[in-house]
Amino acid sequence: MAADLVLTGGRVFDGHVIRPGATTVAVTAGLITGVGTETELGDVVGPATDVVQLDGRLVTPGFVDAHAHTFMGGIEALACDVGQSRGAAEVQRAVDAYAKASTGPAPGWITGAGWYKGDYEGGFPDAAVLDVVAPSRPVYLINRDHHSAWVNTAALRLAGIADHTPDPPDGRIDRRSDGSASGILHEGAMALVAQLLPPITRGTVEAGILHGQRHLHSLGITGWQEAIIGEYAGYPDAAPAYGALAASGRLSGRASGALWVPRGITLPEIPALVDEFRERRRSNAAAGFPTSSAKIMIDGVPENRTAALIDPYEPAGCGCMPVGAVDRGPSYLPEDVLHAVVRALHAARFDLHLHAIGDRAVRTGLDAVAGALAAGPGPAGSAPPCADAWQPLHNMAHVQLVHPDDVARFGPLGVTVNAQGLWACSDDQMRALTVPLIGAERATWQYPFASLVGGGAPLALGSDWPVSDADPWQAIHVAVNRTHPAYPGEPPLVPAEALTLTTALGAYTSGSARVTRSPAGVIRPGAPADLAVLSVDPFALQDADLHAVRVDLTLAGGRVVFER
Repeated sequence: MAADLVLTGGRVFDGHVIRPGATTVAVTAGLITGVGTETELGDVVGPATDVVQLDGRLVTPGFVDAHAHTFMGGIEALACDVGQSRGAAEVQRAVDAYAKASTGPAPGWITGAGWYKGDYEGGFPDAAVLDVVAPSRPVYLINRDHHSAWVNTAALRLAGIADHTPDPPDGRIDRRSDGSASGILHEGAMALVAQLLPPITRGTVEAGILHGQRHLHSLGITGWQEAIIGEYAGYPDAAPAYGALAASGRLSGRASGALWVPRGITLPEIPALVDEFRERRRSNAAAGFPTSSAKIMIDGVPENRTAALIDPYEPAGCGCMPVGAVDRGPSYLPEDVLHAVVRALHAARFDLHLHAIGDRAVRTGLDAVAGALAAGPGPAGSAPPCADAWQPLHNMAHVQLVHPDDVARFGPLGVTVNAQGLWACSDDQMRALTVPLIGAERATWQYPFASLVGGGAPLALGSDWPVSDADPWQAIHVAVNRTHPAYPGEPPLVPAEALTLTTALGAYTSGSARVTRSPAGVIRPGAPADLAVLSVDPFALQDADLHAVRVDLTLAGGRVVFER
């Protein structure tokens, strides 16, 4: 039978290795129907077959982003996007332009995201910077890592945040040296202002998903996992919007989601949460949006001292803690609650998606998974299809600081390292904010990718977009080189932990597909025709040039969704 599409004249990476001798991939009715040489597949070319000449380029499975916030990234790009604004003056210009463009009979909040901590001394700017261009309209700007928000004085007043307003249990109000609120809200303190924002409508969420989907497709990404599905930091549950887009045929990407476990959950609330998650898993799957994962944020990030450390932070850095204070960062869930909710969700056959950045968060997360595995899954009940054959695909995202004693634990526990390869380098933030807070010894424990893989840990790659660039080739470049192309003068960050190109590319395709339970991520007959044609064969490049690789063609289910 003639194929619908044939890609020929290049090389084929099948999700694991370069397939020996293969130059051609055939696609029919949305599936891969042949992989081999041009001669072997010559009889599938018919009069109506679309033949694409690769001219030596590489075809790979479509990339799968194992940890993204696609709908948030889309919404933020359509709002006051300050992601390209470097420093206070550029942010002021962006906010001023947005304010002038959004005037009307009742101008309200200015919301957006993307500012970078590395652009500001100590990591955090002041409300006064925003007051210059928005003295009366409230402003709420989430930073790039989504663990802090920058607001102006008008927003502080609306929220009733004064000099002596207490910190919430899971967050902190940043303060100036005189004790006054500076305009920076960390973690749970973001909600003090976020709860006042106008509700985000279903239409806005759908527009954000579609904008994000177009962006990801342009980078060769055909699948992703939304790392937070549920109400969080002013955002609504995106599952209904995903279901509507799937029903209308507008969702071309293979998306799944991780249901958000609220940070304030208590032991008595766990049974009801699990029952709710079971029902949401059932209804979301029926709507075409799988949510078989559960997201637990164990800690925060080191730059605002919310990453959970085994030993205290260094006294240097942001100045947000008194010098000499014993501070190891918070754990967002008490240890007994973490163990109980992990055990209950595992028993209900959810894959756990754990945010863990500090070494204490990594250790307690591994301890909780070990306890859940020992207890075992519960009865199939309302579990996903094929529940009798269910094997957990628990994963830990970010894993920035891993104590050497814990590196070898991932493999035996089967915990996938859900890595953000782009972060494993030295840049302004790493040099000025992170290392002074964690110290020189712990800085050498960061992102131990090669050691984790060597210890048998499965590996997946994701971007955390819009926290960082969604382009897989920027992340692969850093994972292989341990340097960022924008910082050519910086020494590699722990170069012994570099990955090979084959390992990194496999992690961003088959590795991420596996951990998100996607049928894609591989090139073999019968697999979905989710494919990316690269601008070159990266295996013919020097490692230092990997960041220049682009995507020329993206197919999702055999349909062209991007063409350069």
